[in-house]
Amino acid sequence: MTLQTLYNTDFNSWIQENILLLKAGRFNEIDNVHLIEELEDMGKSNTRELKSRLIVLIAHLLKWQFQQNQRSGGWKSSIIEQRKKLSLLLADSPSLKRIVNDVISDIYNEALDWASEETGVAESIFPLTCPYIQEQLLDKNFYPY
Repeated sequence: MTLQTLYNTDFNSWIQENILLLKAGRFNEIDNVHLIEELEDMGKSNTRELKSRLIVLIAHLLKWQFQQNQRSGGWKSSIIEQRKKLSLLLADSPSLKRIVNDVISDIYNEALDWASEETGVAESIFPLTCPYIQEQLLDKNFYPY
């Protein structure tokens, strides 16, 4: 069975075979096309996780700030959880730190939509751009008031 066929029929075996080939230095036998595809997807996956966690974090910080009378342990738990997961992600992939500010700009509207929908507060009440900088988002002691 070829590696290309194995890729479509048994992904885990495909991975193991490519690892063995890499370790043996048999680079000309590796399934380069699919390996490149998978590596690109891994990079995209990290970026997707970064975006997803920042959306949740920013939405909950907005809710925390703009609905002070509705603050709950759930919001705080979510903020703590997202910060912990972001910290782990950035420790595993420090190069992602370089794109955090760009990601914040890209995903702010999604976080804003979420915060508005969950709180019933009109989007026009919230800032047009993210009011939190990277350092604040990652600071476990930062809670906007």
